[in-house]
Amino acid sequence: MLEILYRDEHLIAINKPSGLLVHKSFYAGEADTYAIQELRNQIGQKVYPVHRLDRKTSGVLLFTLDKETLRTMSDQFATRQVEKKYIAILRGWTKEEETIDYDLINENEVKQNAITYYRRLQTSEIDLPFLKHQTSRYCLVEAIPETGRFHQLRKHFKHILHPILGCRKHGCNKQNKLWLETFEITKMTLHAHQLIFNHPISNERITVNGTIDDEFKRIGDILNFDLSSYS
Repeated sequence: MLEILYRDEHLIAINKPSGLLVHKSFYAGEADTYAIQELRNQIGQKVYPVHRLDRKTSGVLLFTLDKETLRTMSDQFATRQVEKKYIAILRGWTKEEETIDYDLINENEVKQNAITYYRRLQTSEIDLPFLKHQTSRYCLVEAIPETGRFHQLRKHFKHILHPILGCRKHGCNKQNKLWLETFEITKMTLHAHQLIFNHPISNERITVNGTIDDEFKRIGDILNFDLSSYS
């Protein structure tokens, strides 16, 4: 059963687990289950995704229950009226805060402007030898993408040389292998923890929060991060 975070007669939001595709996609490949069909079967009515999360990204995912609301909410996303907040664990210690303004190439080989603001929340250094270093450093960040490009956060953090822990395509595979062999962990540590928007009917400001899963918590424990605000 999917965890429902918010529901009324127009909208429904779930806490998407890592590994679940939102819908069928040429770029994401095939799967046995999709969030759309799982949620539709669970509540017994059609749902329409307003945005998407990568397959390995967990967190708040918003759907509408009718096409008219879908158009309204899609306009909010398109005009950047919706605030999306993510947490991620990165290799190394980033700056305390930064705005990454770095164009990305989309699935159709078209260059698009992409902007991400992030702030560093916590740092960690553990006794885990890596290459020439006797210890390994990591940090917890909150990221707010101002644009919504394909794999934006994963590509942007790779660009600043602080890839997301557990990310395969845009991460550090040597680090990922180290965590697999040392801790038996393969999870990508990227979670959409909060979505803030205006309700399409009442115009009330809505905030939806999604808690992290047990595997994310386990990684946080290894790194001595305080994740109580996201649990």
